[in-house]
Amino acid sequence: MRSHSVLGLFAGIGGLELGLHQAGLTGPTQLYECWSSAQSVLVEWFPQAELHDDVLALEDLGDADVVTAGFPCTDLSQAGRTAGLQGSASGLIRHVLELLQSSRPEWLLVENVPNMLRLGRGSAIREITRALEAVGYDWAYRTIDSRSFGLPQRRKRVYLLASAVHDPAAVLFREDDPSEEPDGGAEGASHDSAYGFYWTEGNRGVGWARDAVPTLKGSTTVSIPSPPAIWVVDDEPGRRIVRPSIEAAEVLQGFPAGWTAKAPTRDRWKLVGNAVSVPVAKWIGEGLLTGDDFPADGYAKAPRLTGTVWPQAACHVDGKSWDVAVSEWPRSPTTSYVHLVNVLEQHGSEALSHRATRGFRDRLRRSSLKYEPAFMAALDEHVSLTRS
Repeated sequence: MRSHSVLGLFAGIGGLELGLHQAGLTGPTQLYECWSSAQSVLVEWFPQAELHDDVLALEDLGDADVVTAGFPCTDLSQAGRTAGLQGSASGLIRHVLELLQSSRPEWLLVENVPNMLRLGRGSAIREITRALEAVGYDWAYRTIDSRSFGLPQRRKRVYLLASAVHDPAAVLFREDDPSEEPDGGAEGASHDSAYGFYWTEGNRGVGWARDAVPTLKGSTTVSIPSPPAIWVVDDEPGRRIVRPSIEAAEVLQGFPAGWTAKAPTRDRWKLVGNAVSVPVAKWIGEGLLTGDDFPADGYAKAPRLTGTVWPQAACHVDGKSWDVAVSEWPRSPTTSYVHLVNVLEQHGSEALSHRATRGFRDRLRRSSLKYEPAFMAALDEHVSLTRS
């Protein structure tokens, strides 16, 4: 295993850092995370790393080979404050970019939500990439769906990789295997076993996902949960509409079950919902170790035109910027897909409450959304069986 100095900023519960370690990088050596609940997880699983709290107190990036920065999405997500990098949370990435003027890590790995490509006509991604170019870094980014690595969670995130000495595009675009079927399900997913949805919605959408849950989200307390619901088609009555356990959610992000057990119970959902999917980070880490072995120009691209919509993948290499025609699927999950019902069987679930199911059902019934009659029948049955 090659030795690397890894500096993890905005580390959360260590999804990026765990994935890089699984790929063969020995770090992390330092971690920065301000939330005490997340710190309790990091101390448990990365006991050799120096742990700090305030990223703004960081004066330089030291001798880090790899800097990770899954910076806050609070001001970038559609459900957040939408202040962009002007916001006090998401704007913290500016401090990291400023440090690149005096520190030169071999790699910078950034992660955030796809809305950063759209909000303010892509003002956040434009500012970040310009700052990287100004200090001599090439960059590449790609939107990746976690299902590409077999996780039954439809989670799409932007991963940006930058380097002044290597070609980040060769790493992020080295594999491409479009694997989404016409109905939106992943190749390898079951066609009739389980369907995930957001029980908190039902007016304008439901987040429908075949053999997967929609994106896991954080929550402030365990009594106001954000876990999605799941229709388990062939389970017994009263168990057909359920929520995954917190251990199941950890597995849906690629962590071992129990990863956040040291954190306060009230915070575990938020910690998991805000985390980075581990297998995606591992795939990127594998590319960091062997990136110079990949063809530097083995992907379809077109010149990036100033003022145009930011695509789901792009790069800046050798002084030129390109829109890149790759999918959100580096690999096909056909043979590796983990079925949602298996995760629930192994790690637990609980019936969705009467009140939550009834509220969702009634909103869906009043809406103009299309749904399967069998799904509405399952909701009706669950409402009837859970009535106290």
